[in-house]
Amino acid sequence: MPIIRSAAKRMRQDVRRRDRNRGYRSAARTAVKNARESIEASDPEAPEAVRSAFVALDKAAQRGAIHANNAARRKSRLKRQQKKALAE
Repeated sequence: MPIIRSAAKRMRQDVRRRDRNRGYRSAARTAVKNARESIEASDPEAPEAVRSAFVALDKAAQRGAIHANNAARRKSRLKRQQKKALAE
């Protein structure tokens, strides 16, 4: 445990931020997973699932839970997978 008051406060802040970021990252991962499963199953709701995954990734990046380039890379891969499935 920290002895200095500012270090104790920083630790409390880190716990709050970590919990908040975990929620955004988890929501993004879940949305991407649902979109991938929807694409693979040729579900007619796949475009909507991809859209919701994009929203979740953008929100996580905007909040700083993931890096902006990380979100862009995941969106690109997801869109590429969707286009490939439509071409087949």
